[in-house]
Amino acid sequence: MNLGARIALVCLGVAFVAVLIAGIVSIRLVLSTSQQVSRDFLRSQADVVSGQVSNNRIEQLLEGQGIAIVRITPAGEVNGSDKAAVRAAREVHVENVLSGPSVSGVSGRLNVEARASGAGGFALVQETSATGTYRKLVRNILFALGIGLAVACLAGLAVGSFLARPLKRVASVAHSMSTGRRDLRVPVVGTVELAEVATSVNALADALQHSESRQRDFLLSVSHELRTPLTAVTGFAESLADGVVTGSQVAPVGTVILDEARRLDRLVTDLLDLARLGADDFRLDLASVALEPVVRSAAEVWHARCNARGVTFSLSVTESPVVWSDARRLRQVIDGLLENALRVTPAGRPVVLALSSVLEVRDGGPGLAPEDYAVAFDRGVLHARYQESRPVGTGVGLALVHGLVTRMGGTITAGPAPEGGAAFTVTFPQASDATQQLRRMDNPAG
Repeated sequence: MNLGARIALVCLGVAFVAVLIAGIVSIRLVLSTSQQVSRDFLRSQADVVSGQVSNNRIEQLLEGQGIAIVRITPAGEVNGSDKAAVRAAREVHVENVLSGPSVSGVSGRLNVEARASGAGGFALVQETSATGTYRKLVRNILFALGIGLAVACLAGLAVGSFLARPLKRVASVAHSMSTGRRDLRVPVVGTVELAEVATSVNALADALQHSESRQRDFLLSVSHELRTPLTAVTGFAESLADGVVTGSQVAPVGTVILDEARRLDRLVTDLLDLARLGADDFRLDLASVALEPVVRSAAEVWHARCNARGVTFSLSVTESPVVWSDARRLRQVIDGLLENALRVTPAGRPVVLALSSVLEVRDGGPGLAPEDYAVAFDRGVLHARYQESRPVGTGVGLALVHGLVTRMGGTITAGPAPEGGAAFTVTFPQASDATQQLRRMDNPAG
C-alpha cells in the first residue's frame, strides 16, 4: 500500500473516531436535556391542573398533548384508562402523594408527576419527547459521518499525494543511482524531515561519485604498474624464445625477467593483503618483538639498494624497545616505507631509518604539500596528485602500511622531515603493557 493510501486511511480513521465521539456526546447531552425539559413541562402542567383535574375539558386538553391522567383514590388505589400509564404510576409509588405535596419519577420512557387533589390525588404520565429527537439525531449523525468520511478521504488522498511527491522524487533518484547514474540530485525542499532525506541522498550521491572516481584512478594506476613489468617480461621472454638472445646475454636477460616477476609478485601480494586487511581471517602472529634486530636486518638490504641508486642511506639506533607486534608484518611495514622513500629521493639525497622509542623513516625527497600529509595513507590520493610531477607508485604501499600498523595496534603519522622530504613515524604498543593487558583479560577478577 502506497503512502497516499495510508494517509487517506489514517484521515478516514481519525474522522470516523471524531464524528463517533462527537455523536455519542451529543446524543447523551440531547437525551439528558430533552428528558429534563419533558419533566419540567409535565411538572408545570401538573401544577396548573391541580384542583381542576375533575374538569372534563382539562382532561381532554391533556390527552390531546399526549398526557395520560391516572386517578389516586383516598384508599391509595391507582387506576386509569391507560394501562401503561397506570403501571408507570404504580412503579414510582404515586400513592405516596396522599401523605405529601407531590411525587416525581421516571419509569422507562415515561415521566410521572403526581399531586394531591381533594380527598385523593392524580398523576400525569407522558412519554419523554427525547425518543423522536433521538431518532432524528441518529439520522443526522449518520449523515454527518458519511459527509465527514467522504471529505476525510478526499483530504487524505490530497495530503498523501502532496507528501508523497518529494519522496517519489527521492526514490526516483535513488533508483537511478542504483543503475549507475551519479549526476542526479534531489531538490532540498519541503518539511525539515523531507529536506534531511534529500540532503542525505545528495550526500550519498556525492560520496559515491567521489569514491568511484578514486577507484577508477586507483585501478588505472595499478593497471599501469602491472603493465610495465609484464611488458618487460613478455619482451625478454620472446627474445629468448626466438633465439635473439643467446650465449652470455641469456643470464642478464634472465635476471631482468626474474626482477620484474618479483616486482609483479610483490604488487599482487600487496593488493591481496590490502583487500584482506579488513577480514576477520587476516592472520597476525602477535608476540614480543625486539625492534633493533628487525631494523638492522632491513638496513642491510636497503643500504645496498640505496647505494645502487646513488642515494645515501643511514641507520640511527638510540634505543632498543621491545614491542607487541608481528615480526613478519613489521618487516613488511619497514620495507614499504623505505621503498616509498627510495622512489621519491633523488641521487645524492639521504634516506634515514631511525629507531628510538619510535620507528622513523625520513627522506630527502621533495616532500608533500602541508595539506597532503593528512591524506598520505588514503589509497591512491598521492598518486592522483603527484603523478605528473614525480615518480609515484600505485597508491597501495602507504595504504597497506597504515592498515598493517593499525591492525597490530600501533599508530603511524606523516609530516615534514628535517632532511627536506617526508617523515613517517610508527609507534607500537610496548610488549610489557600488552602482556599486562592480556593478563587482565585472562583474569578479570585480578
